[in-house]
Amino acid sequence: MSQEINFDGLVGPTHNYGGLSRGNLASDKNRGRASNPRGAALQGLEKMRKLIGLGLTQGLLPPQERPFIPGLRAVGYTGTDGQILEKAFQDSPALVANMSAASSMWTANAATVSAGSQTSDGRVHLTPANLVAMPHRALEAEQTHHTLSAIFKDTNHFNVHAPLPANSLFGDEGAANHNRLASGHGAKGLELFVYGRDALRGQSGLKFPARQTLQASEAVARLHGLSDGETLFVRQSAEAINAGAFHNDVVCVTNDNVLFFHEAAFEDTALLEKQVLAKGNTLGFKPVFLMAKRDALPLQDVISSYLFNSQLITLPNGDMNLILPIETEETASAKAFVDECLAGDNPITAAHYMDLRQSMSNGGGPACLRLRVQANASQQAGIHGGVMMTPAKIDALENWVRQHYRDRLIADDLGDAAFLQETREALDALTQLLDLGSLYDFQR
Repeated sequence: MSQEINFDGLVGPTHNYGGLSRGNLASDKNRGRASNPRGAALQGLEKMRKLIGLGLTQGLLPPQERPFIPGLRAVGYTGTDGQILEKAFQDSPALVANMSAASSMWTANAATVSAGSQTSDGRVHLTPANLVAMPHRALEAEQTHHTLSAIFKDTNHFNVHAPLPANSLFGDEGAANHNRLASGHGAKGLELFVYGRDALRGQSGLKFPARQTLQASEAVARLHGLSDGETLFVRQSAEAINAGAFHNDVVCVTNDNVLFFHEAAFEDTALLEKQVLAKGNTLGFKPVFLMAKRDALPLQDVISSYLFNSQLITLPNGDMNLILPIETEETASAKAFVDECLAGDNPITAAHYMDLRQSMSNGGGPACLRLRVQANASQQAGIHGGVMMTPAKIDALENWVRQHYRDRLIADDLGDAAFLQETREALDALTQLLDLGSLYDFQR
């Protein structure tokens, strides 16, 4: 029997508000604010604890090494690691900010994942995202590939591909632009790839970057061995991108046969529904469309509340629940739509509002923080056990966070060699907790 495992990103010790992500309104709004890495990490761990309490299987992806000194060496800085960091910060605080982003916490961008029920060889396929649209995120691809290869190392059950070529033609943002619809987690279903632009036709009518390309989505589908009958490529609306939906998971989420989305999520909603109905009929599921309309839920409220960046989950008893940011509860129009869904004839029976304000202030809600991996019992046995969460493991991680993380971080701290040493001591202790060996460049 297959389960959906949520692999949440653990917030790193350099969590800060650098305002590096153009098109992400929260990131831009909070640029330069003091952050609380300790609070951010504890909020994320509390969400993982909540999911375990609801009966779900929960995994964790560790943060990446930041500040990333190899990136500074690659552009000509020399000396000890501490000297390199301080000289680079003296020259360009903005450059060091790009090398210090904790953005790997948003593991919805880590990779695109296809279940073994979908792929031609029956293995779970994972393709790390190249994230070329943003320099601070493009740094992640190599380490993500290394980390996923360590966690999903059983090649009998998993195929971890290399990232796509790092160029604008194959701009790939991972699972944040990928959805799956099916009768259940273990059933064959429809993989829905959402793209912002066709890179061979150019970009028009957009004030913010359309990060995911059609060519990247098509390439991932080929690599994963997906058939035409089980895939659908659909364009995200320019309206949504221009409003601040830099990834599709800001305006849409799916689970089993439910498509939970905003009216402005797609370029042609009527065509999308028609195609999903037709393919769903062939694949043996009847889709449930839960769409919020513009007149009741303005797009600006969607972006500020992150209603659709919720986790839509199936509990062991078959009910569906929503895991939502507390900002949704505080936004009247968004809360009203949630209440309407809970009262309606659909599988969603409860909503849980969580305090993730530290992540939300940088533009990442519950769905941004998790990567969904569907795996049967044999495949689950092939996952590195050190990253699978239990209440006791979360207790240990919370103690680790309290020991190693600052409760206040500002931009000037990023250029301090002493802070670099702090982050490395934290990550070194983490790899021991998770039994991951020499995961990071500074350990090898």
